Amino acid sequence: MAVGRGRAVSAVVVAALLWGTTGTVATFFPDEVTPIAIGAVTMGIGGLLLVATAPRLSLGVLEHPPARRWVLVGAGGVFVYPLAFYSGMELAGVAIGNVVALGTGPVVTALCEWLFERHPLSRRWAASTVLAVVGVALLSFGRHAGDGGGDILPGVLLGLLAGVAYGLYTYASSRAIGYGHSSRGVMGAMFGCGALLLLPVVLVTGGPIAADPASLGLAAYLALGPMFLAYLLVGVALRVLRSSTVTTVALLEPVAATILAVAVVGERLEPIAWLGIGFIMAGIVVLVTARPPRIQTRAPLDSEP
Repeated sequence: MAVGRGRAVSAVVVAALLWGTTGTVATFFPDEVTPIAIGAVTMGIGGLLLVATAPRLSLGVLEHPPARRWVLVGAGGVFVYPLAFYSGMELAGVAIGNVVALGTGPVVTALCEWLFERHPLSRRWAASTVLAVVGVALLSFGRHAGDGGGDILPGVLLGLLAGVAYGLYTYASSRAIGYGHSSRGVMGAMFGCGALLLLPVVLVTGGPIAADPASLGLAAYLALGPMFLAYLLVGVALRVLRSSTVTTVALLEPVAATILAVAVVGERLEPIAWLGIGFIMAGIVVLVTARPPRIQTRAPLDSEP
């Protein structure tokens, strides 16, 4: 089934809106549930679900050495991302944690395209990067003092680590799909391998979630929506769009997360933080206009045989 650019962008928008709910949902877990447990359980379960929907396609990707190399690289990012992302939000707050992590993704994917594909970095891309970096710096000073701002620097650093991991596994996904594999197979193989790495963390930290029905319900939502469904949609988009374009469109996520954090969680941001968000959003606009419209891929959106 052919996927046009409009449908691909729409898929990323829906995924980004799903991701935007993660931080707010995470705040409803009881105190005994750690952010590491939340990340490991939701990403681990979601990864296993992706494999379960397409086991033979996933195995076919792993049996192809060139694609397997990128899948294993991406699996490392899948392992690091949820642990750093949820921990960063715990320290820096939902709004700032999301903006820093997701704002880093387009920079990482564009650099990967330059390093591995010699895709040129335009002056517009450089300008957008400067705007984003300035925005992150402003955000690091901009959370209200009553919201625990003393931990903001470690939270921002963890957010940056999560952003690097996110950008890396998004780029690795696009490379594996580029070898002609289906998006479902690549996502199943990559997130399935990442889930195996996360299982020991789940066993050590996941007890409080398993013991509380409300926590189980929250974890189920995070695994099924922002993880399972969202990454199926991203896989579809990566058949048409460059990885840097996908991560740029996905920057709608921190906007949604910030609105929810302020409206639902009650976080307060100083004016300098809102200015930082404005810088990052300006960088998004510049980067979107700078990226090429689409890439050619050979991968069909296969159904499981």
